[in-house]
Amino acid sequence: MPLKNFDALFAAADSLSSPIPVAAAGGADATVIKALELARRRGWVYPILTGDLDRIAEIAEQVDVDLDGFEIARDEPDSAVEAVRLVKSGQAKLLMKGQISTPSLMKAVLDKEKGLRTGKTICQVVLMEILRDQRTFLMTDTGVTIAPTLNQKQELIETVVDVAHRLDCVEPRVALMSATEKVTAALPDTVETQQLVELGSQGAFANAVIQGPLSFDLAYAADAGQKKGVGGEVTGAADAMIFPDLLSANLTVKGIMYTANCRFGGVLRGTTQPVVFMSRADTVETRLNSLAYALHLLK
Repeated sequence: MPLKNFDALFAAADSLSSPIPVAAAGGADATVIKALELARRRGWVYPILTGDLDRIAEIAEQVDVDLDGFEIARDEPDSAVEAVRLVKSGQAKLLMKGQISTPSLMKAVLDKEKGLRTGKTICQVVLMEILRDQRTFLMTDTGVTIAPTLNQKQELIETVVDVAHRLDCVEPRVALMSATEKVTAALPDTVETQQLVELGSQGAFANAVIQGPLSFDLAYAADAGQKKGVGGEVTGAADAMIFPDLLSANLTVKGIMYTANCRFGGVLRGTTQPVVFMSRADTVETRLNSLAYALHLLK
């Protein structure tokens, strides 16, 4: 069964029995306030904003949003710390990245005593939907770990498989990405990929098919596999893509975001609770997509 697309995720969020409290770090942002208001009206969330209270009120007035349906957290010097505290204490079930830098948010998330660590590698998992091809697939790590070790890559696979299962993909096909489909010492990541594939063949990753190294064309397009003579269950049909480093992942995902007819959302995993995690430059639509995606991972 393929991954749920955003229409299915929106329908699932619409059917929630009660709204989920969400704490936004850096809530003084028009797209954050508008997205949370849309989600609140649909019954998805109970929004809690942290940050500069006067600025939040000013922006809400500018975008014609009545803050009566929001909770405004006490004014703290660092809104990330306050937002993480709300999640840590159970007052919120989701954390949302707003108009705040990734280092500032991650400092609060990674705090050993007050943060949201689980001991697992924290990563951004983007859900990408290509409308032309009616295809959805996951991509990681597109936002946090610069150069994952072999052990961290194993944890990235475990995480993305878990996310896929939660999105109703029973046996996800996972592509380990590289610039080539051949193992070569010139690209050390391909050697590690070979080790990960061997682990997969030994049953290290439950209910998943692991293949690699694969270039993007081979992971995505069946005709590329036919032309290059590369077979396998994952070729041309990847449900998830694990990238060798942050550079390749981030460039790929942003290239798709800005040039393709697509919908996408991003969530941090490896944390105690899902974190709605995308760029400060993202739109209201993307923030709403990410909320629907994150809400589904709570189940």
